[in-house]
Amino acid sequence: MALIIGVDVGGSHVSSAAVDDENFKIIASTYFSGPVDNKASKEIIFSKWAEVINQTIKNSENQDSIEIAFSMPGPFEYETGRAMFEGNDKFEALYNVSIPEDFSSYINAENVSFRFLNDASSFGIGSILVNGIDKKSKKVVAITLGTGFGASFLDEIMPLKIGENIPVDGCLWDKKFQDAIADDFFSTRWFIKKYEEYSGIKVVDGVKEIASKNDQFSKKVFEEFAVNFSEFLLPYLKKFGAETLVLGGNIAKCHSQFLPEVQEIWKKNDFEIDFTVLENTEESSIVGTSFMFNETFWDKMNLKHSNI
Repeated sequence: MALIIGVDVGGSHVSSAAVDDENFKIIASTYFSGPVDNKASKEIIFSKWAEVINQTIKNSENQDSIEIAFSMPGPFEYETGRAMFEGNDKFEALYNVSIPEDFSSYINAENVSFRFLNDASSFGIGSILVNGIDKKSKKVVAITLGTGFGASFLDEIMPLKIGENIPVDGCLWDKKFQDAIADDFFSTRWFIKKYEEYSGIKVVDGVKEIASKNDQFSKKVFEEFAVNFSEFLLPYLKKFGAETLVLGGNIAKCHSQFLPEVQEIWKKNDFEIDFTVLENTEESSIVGTSFMFNETFWDKMNLKHSNI
C-alpha cells in the first residue's frame, strides 16, 4: 500500500500532508509547513522542502512505497518534473533542474515516486473534492487571489487547458485587461499600490491590513477591485457556462469587502452563479494535487491532455 503525500509549494513556504485517497481528507498529525527563501540555492531550497516532507513521512504509518504529488507554480514542465523558473524572481536556482532526479536523495525513504500539477489546477480539483462541489456542479471555475492571480476551468473535476469555451492555456493571469494584464489588477500588489495612491500611506501586511483600516481609502480600493473583477471575469464565466465559482487565497479572506458588490453587478447583468469561498487554500491544493495518484483520473487526464 502506498503512502500518498500532497505538497503545496508557495513562493515563501512549503506545506506537506498525507492524504486519505478514499475520503479526500488530510490524515491527522501529518500536516507540516515551513518557510522557504525562494532566492536561496538549490541545496537550501531542497533541504527546506525535505525538512517538511520528511516530517510528514515520519508521522505517517509505514508504507511499501511513497507517492509524492507537488502543487507547483509555473513555469514548470509538469509532465517531466523539470523546473523552468527563469526571470520571474523566484526559485531561479532550480532552473532546468529535474525534481525527480535531483530531489529524491533528500527524502528519508526508498521507493519514492513523484507527480506534478499546476498550483491553480491543484486548488481547483481539491476545492471540488473537499467540499463535494462535484455533486451539484459539473462546470467549476476556481480562482486564487493572492500574490498572483490563479485560475482553473474544470469540467467534471478535470482541469482544462484549451477549448472553444475556455481561455488559452486554461489560465487568466496573462489575459489583457485595460492597459495591462489581469495579474496586475487582481493581486496583492495592486491593493498595496492603490491604497498608497489614494491615502499616501504604504502598508506592509497586504490586503488584510488594508481591510482592517476600514477607512474611506480602503473602501474605495475594494469598490474599485469589485468593479474590475466583475467586469473582467464575467465574460469568461458566461462563455464557459460556469455553475460554481470558488475563491481562495488571502484576498478571498476579505470577501465581505468586495463580493456583495460583485454579485450585485452580475445580477444587474442577468448572471447568477453559486459561490464557495475557502479559508484554507493550502488544504485544497494538497488534496487536489494528491489526486494525481488516483490512477483512473491520472489516465483520464493524460488522455485528455494528449488529445489537446
